[in-house]
Amino acid sequence: MTPADLLGGVVLAALILYALLGGADFGGGIWDLLASGPRKAEQRALVERAIGPIWEANHVWLILVVVVLFTAFPAAFSAICIALFVPLVLLLLGIVLRGAAFTFRAYERPGDRAQARWGLVFSASSTLGPVFLGTVVGALASGRLRVAAQGAEPWVWVAPFPLATGLLAASLFAFLAATYLAVEAEGALRDDFRRRAVAAGAAVFLCAALSGALSAREAPIVFEGLARRAWSLPFHVATGAAAVLAFALLLARRVRAARGAAVVQVALVVAGWGASQYPYLVVPDVTLAGASAPRATQVALLVALAAGAVLLFPALYVLFRVFKGERPFSVVDRGR
Repeated sequence: MTPADLLGGVVLAALILYALLGGADFGGGIWDLLASGPRKAEQRALVERAIGPIWEANHVWLILVVVVLFTAFPAAFSAICIALFVPLVLLLLGIVLRGAAFTFRAYERPGDRAQARWGLVFSASSTLGPVFLGTVVGALASGRLRVAAQGAEPWVWVAPFPLATGLLAASLFAFLAATYLAVEAEGALRDDFRRRAVAAGAAVFLCAALSGALSAREAPIVFEGLARRAWSLPFHVATGAAAVLAFALLLARRVRAARGAAVVQVALVVAGWGASQYPYLVVPDVTLAGASAPRATQVALLVALAAGAVLLFPALYVLFRVFKGERPFSVVDRGR
């Protein structure tokens, strides 16, 4: 396995972690926007309490993706930034506005009109951010970025398949967030988010079916990878089993175990996209090998990443243990 393959795996692993952690933060903002019923205020308070201590740390994975891309695969970084300049800028604006609004809302007086306005900015940015992120992923897989990079079609990302992928990302993040929040909640509030997780899971199924159907025509390389490679059938069976298990556990009110199944489901979805697109970073022109920086640069980056991981992962574990409980990643329900 070459350094380029290893660094491609690092990018995919970082994207999986960003979906599981940062994506759930986006999903929390979606449920903040959709808060309703007699416990609307309690729902929003739970979202704020769950996100508050850790949301900034979760963006480390997106930063890692950007750093690895421009250091190890500069040709791919250039092509992506040129062809997808508009959705990337909109995504970054959403991330910045979301963070600023979340902070400003926390320091406004409860019930104040300014707090409501900041809350709307936070929830709207949290909803649009995943759509733009998924749109970027769909555009990368579509094979149409060549004309966009040449300036012939700058709005190539505004197409059915990228937009369907954006909706899939938003529904996945909402599903994760509702499942996570059900673990953090108690009593009737837990049931609120458990039911929302079931509804979001149904939306994930519909959006995945739509994206899959569109990929046959608009992203044939990815469709071929998902449908006809040796690992395709076991992958689909595993993903479907995780989804069914998550639904069953949610209906059985075993929310911690459901969270574990949801994590596996979302991780497999993101991993399946990466595996189906391999060895392309930008379909169909830019491969891992073709976009690689000099080997010495990639080897040095791998060494730096290994050294950084020794510090990063223990620090993140301590962060979650302090702010999320004694056993933050447990899958067994037990009394508090």
